[in-house]
Amino acid sequence: MPTLNFKGKAVIETYHHTVAHHRLEFDEKLSLLPKGQKPGLDGNLIIEGDNLLALKALLPTHAGKVKCVYIDPPYNTGNEGWVYNDNLTQPQFKEWIGKTVGKEGEDATRHDKWCCMMYPRLVLLKELLTEDGSIWISIDDNEVHNLRAIMDQVFGYENFIATVIWEKVYSPKSTAKYLSENHDYIVAYAKKKEVWKPRLLPRTEEANARYDNPDKDKRGHWKPSDLSARNYYSKGTYPIECPSGRVIEKPPEGRYYTVAEDDFWELDEDGRIWWGADGDSTPSVKRFLSEVKDLVPETIWTYQEVGHTQDAKKEVLKILGSTDAPVTPKPVDLIRRICWIASEPGDIILDSFAGTGTTSQAVLEMNAEGKKESRFILVQQPSETKEDESEKRNHCKTLTAERVRRVIKGYDYIKRGPKGKKTKMHQDAIGGSFSYVRVGDPLFGEYRDMGEKLPKFDEIAKYIFYTETSREIDLKQVDEKTGFIGQMKEAGGTSYYLFYTPNRKEDRELSTETLKALLKTDKNKTWVIYCEKVWLHGDQIRAFEQANGKKVRAMLVPFNLK
Repeated sequence: MPTLNFKGKAVIETYHHTVAHHRLEFDEKLSLLPKGQKPGLDGNLIIEGDNLLALKALLPTHAGKVKCVYIDPPYNTGNEGWVYNDNLTQPQFKEWIGKTVGKEGEDATRHDKWCCMMYPRLVLLKELLTEDGSIWISIDDNEVHNLRAIMDQVFGYENFIATVIWEKVYSPKSTAKYLSENHDYIVAYAKKKEVWKPRLLPRTEEANARYDNPDKDKRGHWKPSDLSARNYYSKGTYPIECPSGRVIEKPPEGRYYTVAEDDFWELDEDGRIWWGADGDSTPSVKRFLSEVKDLVPETIWTYQEVGHTQDAKKEVLKILGSTDAPVTPKPVDLIRRICWIASEPGDIILDSFAGTGTTSQAVLEMNAEGKKESRFILVQQPSETKEDESEKRNHCKTLTAERVRRVIKGYDYIKRGPKGKKTKMHQDAIGGSFSYVRVGDPLFGEYRDMGEKLPKFDEIAKYIFYTETSREIDLKQVDEKTGFIGQMKEAGGTSYYLFYTPNRKEDRELSTETLKALLKTDKNKTWVIYCEKVWLHGDQIRAFEQANGKKVRAMLVPFNLK
């Protein structure tokens, strides 16, 4: 399979492994929750911070749980003003850090920077997806070719689903230098295509209106469907004698009948053949509205179906009144269609380039129409550009979260009528809630130093259990007193322990007495013990293993934390 090479690829392919785990810290004041409920990671989330750090921080609790990912990354047009800020120390990256990515012809490495920015984020997003999950990415011609190449490498070319063409504008641009670009792309990949299934779209009134012929029996309205085709699945040729007596020797030139003769007459017996108004037309099969299923999604989406860019901008301004951000949002109906196809009620939908928060509104609207609620996770950094940073704008707080807050609680807006007449209107509350979370400090400092603020026991336990097992910890099983944090039952069973006290006054050790105590309660074959001190040398541990049929792996906190 051909692969894409770009500057920095050798480093960036494994960079996600070296990204430090960061704490996720709740802001109760900015959260919107029912009275008495505390912020948590088990509901809707708006995460403020770098999305690479946020995605890595989500792994211990959300790996393998997200059904649908939708992202709208920078298109790299040269006009967004986005800055490459990933904390890479290799020489080839130092000249990039903190600099605005330039335009075509002005920045020879602009595509390399975009590829380096996207690669580790896509790897982490894949880890967060369920086995039957999928990812949908908005993009245009600037990077669609590079995106497809990276996705083929990260997700596998065999997991490509489709490239959707979205008609984003409702009229051509007369100012276009060459051709008016009326569309964007949405590139879709499954984590495992063999188990991924799209959800069919509900039938529209327009689709149903095509079944405009009434039938005499209870099957209702129908439309004719051609009996001939050009494909090789056809059943051959045969003469058909119409009720009028006319004999049709063969289908139109170059075509074939799609059913065998015996099947044809069975359909006629069942009242499913239409011979034509005058009895002399080529026969057709009746397709009954009562028997058709919902609509298979197609790869061309028009603005009449899912909205256009002007709709999206007007929606944001309607909700927020005004914004100081150069927003380029997507229509709610566009994201709703993606969420509908790629998820079921109750699933988790993640958008790590959240922008104005359109994805959350799409999920909330779908929840309001159903009985089982889906959950959203939004990630948005405070500043998109160097100007945002210098002006201390926090788009996650004032744009993303504020939009979600108003959609949930309801809001007033001004409607402009004929001759500029303004009318004050009110949009009813849609309901919902979210926890506001910030990407905090790294879990560890340099050389795995715990830093000034010691991590809580549960924070270290979640991190250890995930890095050891790639699974989420069950906090109900965690016992800080005994140090037990979880187990795996495969291959004779493995128990995981953490002997750690976050107070700088005492160190919990692994000793002979500790192992003897565990023998009384733990029947698993393997024990993985993270502790602050080890009072046993290797020979003592090996002697214990041989005497008791156990396997013990001692790990020091913080030095042996991965």
